[in-house]
Amino acid sequence: MEPEKVKHLFSHWLEHSREHTAKYEEWAEKLEEEKPEVAKLLREAVEKFREGEKLLEEALKMV
Repeated sequence: MEPEKVKHLFSHWLEHSREHTAKYEEWAEKLEEEKPEVAKLLREAVEKFREGEKLLEEALKMV
């Protein structure tokens, strides 16, 4: 597969993931008072997604 195509794909995935991660964080804040247990889980998910984003960034650098 062409490196430029792979770079474009990884960049797209990374951008898309960051957009979703920001929304999860936003919703965690909105739910904090009424559903703190849900907000906590969303924040944990945000941490995991950010870990995945770091791995995508590393992979992108290696292509």
